[in-house]
Amino acid sequence: MFLEIVTPEAILFSSEIDSISVPGVNGEFQMLNNHAPIVSILKKGTVQIHMHSQEHLELDDLSGKLVPHADDDKIITLQIASGTVEMKDNKVILLAD
Repeated sequence: MFLEIVTPEAILFSSEIDSISVPGVNGEFQMLNNHAPIVSILKKGTVQIHMHSQEHLELDDLSGKLVPHADDDKIITLQIASGTVEMKDNKVILLAD
């Protein structure tokens, strides 16, 4: 599936991913390929992006906002204050503060 993370300052991330875990207002949840369409409000917490590989990513260009997970090099994390996520047709758009 395809993920795009957008903030008021810039598009932080735009790439194919395996799955994403987000801090929903009613608890953390994960979206995988072919997930049902969803729109949800997000609360302060950690977004975890699960990727097949980070070989093609240039994390230095992202001003330190996206960081590799300490225990798993296939996971990238992003701290958010709030946001909204939408998934439809295997495309996830995350609007984050």
